[in-house]
Amino acid sequence: MEIETWLGDITTLNVDAIVNAANDRLAAGSGVCGAIHAAAGPELARACAALGGCETGDAVATDGYALPARWVIHAVGPVWHGGTSDEVELLASAYRRSIEVADHLGATSIAFPAISTGIYGFPLELACETAVATLRAVDPEHVQRCVLGAFDRSTLAALDDAVSSSSG
Repeated sequence: MEIETWLGDITTLNVDAIVNAANDRLAAGSGVCGAIHAAAGPELARACAALGGCETGDAVATDGYALPARWVIHAVGPVWHGGTSDEVELLASAYRRSIEVADHLGATSIAFPAISTGIYGFPLELACETAVATLRAVDPEHVQRCVLGAFDRSTLAALDDAVSSSSG
């Protein structure tokens, strides 16, 4: 699977699936979650409500509605508690489960935000390293292209560092 980084609004990407950094209620929130819900339209909130939530470290899918992406994969990352509550393992699981869900749907391309790095407080560099290491360790059947999206230059730099240090 090819991994690339990208700076911009993930809701505009032309990929099969985009990942929503979701909360466990799958409710519209702030940050990337709010942006995805706003761009997808009100049908997304109704579809999420019908799913009844999602556990931390897991992922579920809905249609993409008004988004260019066919599907939204809602991945629930952990809130950072200082690294003492299995946060790294739960974050890795959210990335791994997202790829598994995308593969099950038959998606060939997927875009991720930097899960848990916003209001959930996960340290940026550790989150990026965990994401890239997890994605490099999976071997999906269908997913061939993975875009790691950043909304700001500091996140892009951390993603670029994680990708370049893991490729050697």
